[in-house]
Amino acid sequence: MTSEELIKTHKTLKTVTYLFGVILFVLFVLNIFLVANKGFSASNIIPIALLPIFILNMNTLKEIKKELESRGQQS
Repeated sequence: MTSEELIKTHKTLKTVTYLFGVILFVLFVLNIFLVANKGFSASNIIPIALLPIFILNMNTLKEIKKELESRGQQS
C-alpha cells in the first residue's frame, strides 16, 4: 500500500475501532446489570465473543502506525 492509502486506512480503522470499543464497553456494563437482575443467559456471551475482534483491530492499528513511522509519515 502507498503511504496515503495507509494513512486513510489508519484513520478509518481508528474511528471504527474506537466506536466498537465504546459499544463493547456498553455491552459489558449492560450484561453485568442483566446478570444481576435476571441471571445468566446465552446472550451474555456476546461481548466476550466480540472481544477478539476488538483486540485484532487494535493490533492492526499498531502495525499500521509502526509501518507509517518506518516510512517517516505521521498519521
